Amino acid sequence: MSVTQQAPSTDTQAPGIGPAPNLSKAQTQFFIPATASLHERRPRTLKHGDSFAVFDHSGDAIAGAGSPEGLYFRDTRHLSHLYLTVNGMRPILLSSALRDDNSLLICDLANPDFIGDDGRVAVEHDLIHLRRTRFLWNDAVYERITIRNFDKEERRIGVAIAFAADFADLFEIRGTTRLRRGAMLEPEIGTAEVRLRYLGRDECERQTLLQFDPVPRNLSESAADFDISLLPGQRCAIFMRLCCEGSPPVAQLPKQFLQALRGKMQEDRATRMRGGSVGSSNQLFNEVTRRSGADIAMLSTNTPFGPYPYAGIPWFSTVFGRDAIITALQTLWLDPDISRAVLGYLAAHQATAFDAASDAEPGKILHEVRHGEMAELGEVPFRHYYGSIDSTPLFIMLAGAYLQRTGDLAFLDGIRPNILAALDWIDRHGDRDQDGFVEYGRFTDQGLVNQGWKDSHDSVFHADGTIAQGPIALAEVQAYVHGAWTSAAVLFAAWGDETKASLFADRAAGLRDHFDAAFFDAELGTYVLALDGGKRRCRVRSSNAGHVLFTGLALEERTESVVRTLMAPASFSGWGVRTIASTEARYNPMSYHNGSIWPHDNALIAAGFSRYGYRREARQIFEGLFAAATYVDLMRLPELFCGFPRRRSQGPTFYPVACSPQAWSAATPLSLIQSCLGLRIDAAARKVKLENPELPDFLNDLMLHNLPVGPTRLTIALERLAGTVVARRVGEPDDIDLFVAY
Repeated sequence: MSVTQQAPSTDTQAPGIGPAPNLSKAQTQFFIPATASLHERRPRTLKHGDSFAVFDHSGDAIAGAGSPEGLYFRDTRHLSHLYLTVNGMRPILLSSALRDDNSLLICDLANPDFIGDDGRVAVEHDLIHLRRTRFLWNDAVYERITIRNFDKEERRIGVAIAFAADFADLFEIRGTTRLRRGAMLEPEIGTAEVRLRYLGRDECERQTLLQFDPVPRNLSESAADFDISLLPGQRCAIFMRLCCEGSPPVAQLPKQFLQALRGKMQEDRATRMRGGSVGSSNQLFNEVTRRSGADIAMLSTNTPFGPYPYAGIPWFSTVFGRDAIITALQTLWLDPDISRAVLGYLAAHQATAFDAASDAEPGKILHEVRHGEMAELGEVPFRHYYGSIDSTPLFIMLAGAYLQRTGDLAFLDGIRPNILAALDWIDRHGDRDQDGFVEYGRFTDQGLVNQGWKDSHDSVFHADGTIAQGPIALAEVQAYVHGAWTSAAVLFAAWGDETKASLFADRAAGLRDHFDAAFFDAELGTYVLALDGGKRRCRVRSSNAGHVLFTGLALEERTESVVRTLMAPASFSGWGVRTIASTEARYNPMSYHNGSIWPHDNALIAAGFSRYGYRREARQIFEGLFAAATYVDLMRLPELFCGFPRRRSQGPTFYPVACSPQAWSAATPLSLIQSCLGLRIDAAARKVKLENPELPDFLNDLMLHNLPVGPTRLTIALERLAGTVVARRVGEPDDIDLFVAY
């Protein structure tokens, strides 16, 4: 993912949006401000479609420099401040929880002590209960505030809801200094609704509609005030709808609240029914996997091609190519519809021409799409940006994996020209100097400096810490190319073109020796991080080597050394494999890419271990990440955490601005299940194979419910008996071959 900084323009700074610190140009390109820790805030997030919302535990969104809280639509913050008070005071937080399926945020609050004119307590705390029930549906937040009087006397209270919209572009909130902005327009205020308006420099008017029921006693451009009188035991409700863009007010808001809630619940239920699910007798594990499934469902946005997983909240809630492909690969065994949607969307948005500003070349697959004002104006290059070196080979890999999983050749026939164009890009544009390796280098100084998944400015370096100069050939990118050519062989065989199938199989095999000669370092015991523009090795022990195992590029005689290096204490912290080993010059366990632990990175490493038969090591990674998840709020693996060593009775050290939820992190536990079981599904042949299955120590049993196998579903029960994992079919159908190899 990318975090870029645009050079400042001239004019006025948006109120409440703090400027980025004084950093070098290289640093600011990837800058996300860490003035406030997201982990410290432990925000509550909701998402639906192209909207997402970030609130604190009380259900408020507190404005201020560095605050990510608010309601967003297509990269613009449509509500930057929301603050509930009772008699001018903030209620006491009792509890705050997201439902397991992420559908509802429920905050229970109580009144504080109300002080009378004589300075004494007039009303004791915890007599007035407030419950905020909130959800996001079709670009609108719906909320019901239920208020109940538990006192023995009638009570009159004043309820106020303060609000504001700064219409800030997401890149401003992420730290970009932007001095020229559009203009705030005069708000439109009715008896029960307020419309806040902003005219951007792109000539687009953006609006936020706030609607209330009952009619407030007083309504202004910044607050709604209500007078509430409650008899003992009596309750009442205030309804609120916060809507992005030009939606009209709805009649009968309480009724609309229930209708929208019903629609959301029905959609969520249909999503849960689409793929398979997992369960066990370990309730903590069940909570982790339920949250994983719920997060993937929430992050997935319905497109004309199907459910496309947006990368993460708050910084990356949009289309990313690499992230979505990896998420699709991680979940393909459980829900093939995600892979089909990702392939369809990326094929439709494949580059067809050269464009230096967006790093586009014919056949290249998207990196990122943005819809905000800054992207529309070209102040950041991400409107449709193609600056990732790995999205294109990963796209081909996913196509081959999708065919092997589903047998859906008809769909792949439809995107065959896109697959051919992607293969052509590897040869014509990916391998810039025709040395047999794919390299990257941006075309303008606005593009990303580093274009692999580790895209920080300092993530590719030599043993002495010197930053590598490009074009850069990353180890894992060559592995993805190997995977792409292997998939191409499978695809062309299915299309009846044995000549091309044999050609790509030979190219994949030939790359193994060529890569090994250039990248394996016997002294390090692993593959080097990269080759720089002068073909000098970046002799750094990194997690990238695990991706070489993931696609099968590694020679068999190298795997034991690579696995041993990755699982040595310098790399494996106990929670997971670090992005770089603690022995390296730029190691910093608190950095973004130079010593941190990324769940998705570990999932791919574990898949590589499993591929070469190192199931015990894959199980160790699973056990470390599961243990980490049990220490995290909502049992949700974040984008990354710090790479400090695991210590007894202590949880992992959190990275301050990690996205949570994050799609490929959410998919990690599901991917690790597949790796430990050696699970392969061939729907066309109606075969399910488990190869040397293992269960981690925290699982004695596992149920795989309703796995889609063509038009039917299969449920498998697994249990550890006498040191062996046995599997059996549960119920119908009986025409699917379940095969376990030991």
